Amino acid sequence: MAAILEQVRQRANFACEYCGVTEEDSGGKLTIDHCQPKSKNGSDSLENLLYCCIRCNQYKQNYWPENPDQPSLCNPRQEPASQHFLQLDNGTLYPLTSAGDFTLKRLRLNRSFLVAHRLKKQQREKELRLLIRYQELVKVLAQLQMQLSDLIEEQQTLLKEQQELLILLLNRKN
Repeated sequence: MAAILEQVRQRANFACEYCGVTEEDSGGKLTIDHCQPKSKNGSDSLENLLYCCIRCNQYKQNYWPENPDQPSLCNPRQEPASQHFLQLDNGTLYPLTSAGDFTLKRLRLNRSFLVAHRLKKQQREKELRLLIRYQELVKVLAQLQMQLSDLIEEQQTLLKEQQELLILLLNRKN
């Protein structure tokens, strides 16, 4: 069972598959959740296991729709979050589907700490993009500096040749 649990952790990239909080963010390992709870005939199969934080696991509890009229939670193993949620500039999630709306409410995915976490993550991603852009600009500037250096050297060679030509022409005239 330990090997399966480790496989679930690695498959989830060590982050909650519902809210995205990582082990590093939470300061330790997260929990294993049964998408379809064992109490609702769920299995211990790899396909039914999710890696999630304690909060999402607590809010989800053992929810599983009993009939087709009850709402379903999003299954992050089967569908990308972007299919169900839109992250707004203020860090909150906006539901795009009924499953997204229900999951958002059930797991409280707009709780203040998660919104702050998403905003911090957005800021880090923005800083990383800027850093990459600055690195690209530094490379371009270094290339331009080399080209400029080559042009100055070529200009000095041309000026020297021109000076020699002028001296030769002046000597012929005299």
